[in-house]
Amino acid sequence: MLFDYDDGSTESILKYAKKLKNKTFRDVLEAYDKSPKKIYSNPYDNSISIFSDNVVEYSANTKSKGEMGNFLEKYYFGYKPNGKQEADFPKVGIELKQTCIDLKKNGEYTAGERLSITNISYRDPIEEDFYKSHVWEKMRLILLVHYLRDKSKGRLDYEMLYVNLFTPPKKDLDVIIDDYNKINNKLKAGLAHELSESDTLYLGACTKGATALKSMQPQYYGDKRLAKKRNFCFKRSYMNYILQTYVLNEKVLYESIIKDKNEIKNITFEEYIINKMNYFIGKTDKQLCELFGRCYNNNKAQWSDLAYKMLGIKSNRAEELIKAGVVVKSIRIEEDGSIKENMSFPLFKFKDLIKEEWENSEVYGYFNETRFLFVIYKNNGFCYEFLGAQMWNMPYNDLNTVVYKGWKNIQTCIIEGVKFKKSGNKMKNNLPKKKDNPIIHIRPHAKKAAYKLHNGYQQGNVETDANELPNGEWMTTQSFWINNSYILSQLRFK
Repeated sequence: MLFDYDDGSTESILKYAKKLKNKTFRDVLEAYDKSPKKIYSNPYDNSISIFSDNVVEYSANTKSKGEMGNFLEKYYFGYKPNGKQEADFPKVGIELKQTCIDLKKNGEYTAGERLSITNISYRDPIEEDFYKSHVWEKMRLILLVHYLRDKSKGRLDYEMLYVNLFTPPKKDLDVIIDDYNKINNKLKAGLAHELSESDTLYLGACTKGATALKSMQPQYYGDKRLAKKRNFCFKRSYMNYILQTYVLNEKVLYESIIKDKNEIKNITFEEYIINKMNYFIGKTDKQLCELFGRCYNNNKAQWSDLAYKMLGIKSNRAEELIKAGVVVKSIRIEEDGSIKENMSFPLFKFKDLIKEEWENSEVYGYFNETRFLFVIYKNNGFCYEFLGAQMWNMPYNDLNTVVYKGWKNIQTCIIEGVKFKKSGNKMKNNLPKKKDNPIIHIRPHAKKAAYKLHNGYQQGNVETDANELPNGEWMTTQSFWINNSYILSQLRFK
């Protein structure tokens, strides 16, 4: 029976919610349609329910994330979302959230997206005390419903797999509070327009709604410059950790960098890891290998391994970095002050790239969400000396002006048609080159060149090393790269 729960009892709410397991959203809607009761009233309490409201009507716009986000509130719990900052079940402080799971090709589940928590207000001054904030009110006890996203089906046919209560563990709250303060510091500085998810570790500031002007609001602080609406959110990497550890109860091996909570009592987590690594400044890679009992073999993995050793862990499964989605990158500066290698990123498919809008693109998503730990070495003529470590994320303006322009020019060239010209043993094309953008470029990301063109020209293994263009021709698989000169310009140690 619908709405058969006591909104004043955590146990009753959870027991009722657990009945959602293995049901689809369509099952819920059909039950609602058949039910003579359309709104919640507490069957265990004669007092008037706080959820009593006008009968809600269903909108068939299942492509709208907002519509599906309110679905369970309306049709399973029987109340109409009112936009208040208090928890959904205020008598017990429970916030209802639903989030998607994706099934990977290897059969493993992964978190499909970030979890929006509550809006960031541009109309009011910030709350300095995290524990008095709306965001804490909304996250302190979450009723979390995980559903399986299957893009071959309509959203109403997605199946709900897991229902659990979740509270951020104490060991995570120190980092979450650091993130909260970092976001607030940008707000107070009048820089809401420069907020990025990559500014922080577990708690992010994600965009809300469309990117059109209607989503822009004047800031409370500073010169009242317009800024995109944003929500506090748990970042996707943190949601994946929650899924694996607390929902699936997977026995994933992690090593914690923080051995004792008191270690970060007076400093932030980021300050702690940078201080921990920079203790080794001045030591060479050979000395570090000897210190940590690692074979000095001069391969690429060596410098990455040393980064984790300096953090005090044996593997590369650093719990805090995995939760935050931090990417560790070892950077080697040569004697002349240059960096030989550009920084590569996952390959892309031409047909996918041409369909993307900027803020839904793989490039934007990656740099908007990802924070990096740069571990910097310099060649002293004999070996590489450790110069220091720094946390880095791409500055807002760099991403949304320079990188956007480079991405757009590449997309336009592919849409209009890539032109090919044979020159000796090489096949040249008119795609934008490294010199055309100061931050990003694309280049081959395959073992060997491969082409299959309309003029009959064919080279290499098209199936393994090439990707199809919109016009049906095939060319060597490409990926985006960050220019080495740009990376060098971002380093604090050179």
